[in-house]
Amino acid sequence: MATQVILLERVEKLGGMGDVVSVKPGYARNFLLPQKKALRASKENIAYFEAKKKFFEAENDKQKKEAEKMVKGLDGLKISLVRQASESGKLFGSVNARDIADQIIEQSKQDISRQMIHLNQNFKTIGLFPVDVALHPEVKVEVIVNIARSVEEAEIQAKTGKALVADGSRDEAPAQPVVEDALEDVLEDGALEAEKEKLEQAEVDAQAEAALEAERAEKAAEKKAAKEAAEAEAAEAAEADAETSEDAASEE
Repeated sequence: MATQVILLERVEKLGGMGDVVSVKPGYARNFLLPQKKALRASKENIAYFEAKKKFFEAENDKQKKEAEKMVKGLDGLKISLVRQASESGKLFGSVNARDIADQIIEQSKQDISRQMIHLNQNFKTIGLFPVDVALHPEVKVEVIVNIARSVEEAEIQAKTGKALVADGSRDEAPAQPVVEDALEDVLEDGALEAEKEKLEQAEVDAQAEAALEAERAEKAAEKKAAKEAAEAEAAEAAEADAETSEDAASEE
């Protein structure tokens, strides 16, 4: 059964701010809602949106202007990623959105997140690939991702616009795969990956908290032991004083 949500911003192929749309439950649960791109279309939430509509629109305009400024530093950007690959150009691994975002940050010094990188699937071959970076729901910029086995190969590919393959020829790199019909499923996968990262971070935080608790417990135990030792020492001293007093009394 579809889930109805009210969009808090424009979502490509879905609608604009304020639109009430029906989506797959998983798409809403794993992407739209946790990313704060939408609210469940309850009467209360629709009333809340209407009351805050001007605020949402003002924030959207502000963020859009900031994104448009960032375009200048990213438009036409070409980033190079060196990866191990076979002679046929197949990567031993893959290049994902995080890899691309990190390299864009390194080369452009712009604040880019993994969620801004629009990929339908990870890249698994060397070559040149156009990738959209969504700086804002209404502002996109295209960068070229140059994946090669070495810096030298990357330079050659950048000059020729073609991937270097095993036989020495330079064939056209496969275009970035487009899976329009599976867009929602792709986004759900991306959201699930983000959720997995959150869980992993939560586990790290839990381990850190456990270590802190253990340290606190150890300090508390040390403090308690020191207190008990001091009390025992005081008791021994009092006992010694009492014996001394008894001895003095018996001598008298």
